[in-house]
Amino acid sequence: MTRSSTLRLRAGIVAMLVFASGCGPAEAHLNATGMGPIYDGLVHFLTSPEDLVPALALGLLAGLRGAPYGRRAMFTLPAAWLLGSLFGLSAALVSAGTLWASLWFMLLGGLVVADAKLSLRSVTALSALLGIVHGYLNGTGMGFSPQSVVATLGLAAAVFVLVVLVAALVVQLRAQWGRIAVRVGGSWIAASGLLMLGWFIRG
Repeated sequence: MTRSSTLRLRAGIVAMLVFASGCGPAEAHLNATGMGPIYDGLVHFLTSPEDLVPALALGLLAGLRGAPYGRRAMFTLPAAWLLGSLFGLSAALVSAGTLWASLWFMLLGGLVVADAKLSLRSVTALSALLGIVHGYLNGTGMGFSPQSVVATLGLAAAVFVLVVLVAALVVQLRAQWGRIAVRVGGSWIAASGLLMLGWFIRG
């Protein structure tokens, strides 16, 4: 990568993490885009840092581990997210809150920082857990309807695209400084989670 593209990558990571550090509790309602339920679900994911950042961190982690891990995460996470969303459609509204989001930030960010040598089975299980939990939280409170079911497809599609792009970007990094930059991004995610946890404890 050239120096200018490196600077753009770093600036993008910093901007994403600054945006993520101010996230609030998860809400089950969908943003009405006026373009149909699929786009409503997609926009809901893209405007929910408490969902977006953990999926981003998982993509970084899978990319650090290599192409087989990235392929496993890019299929497991969206499938689990879709399944969790469908299960949550008929459930009562559940608020994940700052505490839940901060724990995901710290766990996944910490694994990226440590460049954790997880097995393929562990990454698969982590992807499934993240997808089921966040999918369920997204699905709660929507109410079961054809529109809600279609919206969950938009959510899953957005998760798929994000993991594919992030993991593919990281997998092709060969220079040591590139992997270090990814781990620095993980440290920002973990630090954001720690700040969120402090705000939660302080009340």
